[in-house]
Amino acid sequence: MLWLKALHLIFMVTWFAGLFYLPRLFVYHAMSDDEISHERFKIMERKLFFGIMTPGMILTFVFGIWMLISYDWAIYGHSGWLHLKLALLGFLVIYHIFCGLWLSDFKHDRNRHSHVYFRWMNEVPVLFLVAIILLAVVKPF
Repeated sequence: MLWLKALHLIFMVTWFAGLFYLPRLFVYHAMSDDEISHERFKIMERKLFFGIMTPGMILTFVFGIWMLISYDWAIYGHSGWLHLKLALLGFLVIYHIFCGLWLSDFKHDRNRHSHVYFRWMNEVPVLFLVAIILLAVVKPF
């Protein structure tokens, strides 16, 4: 079980590293005004999203679900903290999808948002991280 937890945490950190960094790349991409920078950011964003973030998300879920199956679901299935954590993970997946949509907008040169917008969006995963970690560690209800 400890191996599952370790792998779950490793890939969760990988996923969150991308969730923290990709919107920061969007900030710089939105501020850039030359073609060379735009193309460089497109490559960096694509590699981060498809090479690090998305595999990190998938493997986080694989090992998380494996842990849920390995634990006795009858015990944890009625835990309010777990349901809330899973709901927050659902919203985090939606945020991940939005990152993919923003990536597509930049790829096709149709970004409609300012760097300030992406600065605000860069803070969203921090809120999810704090809430999810507190729920998983403290198990308040």
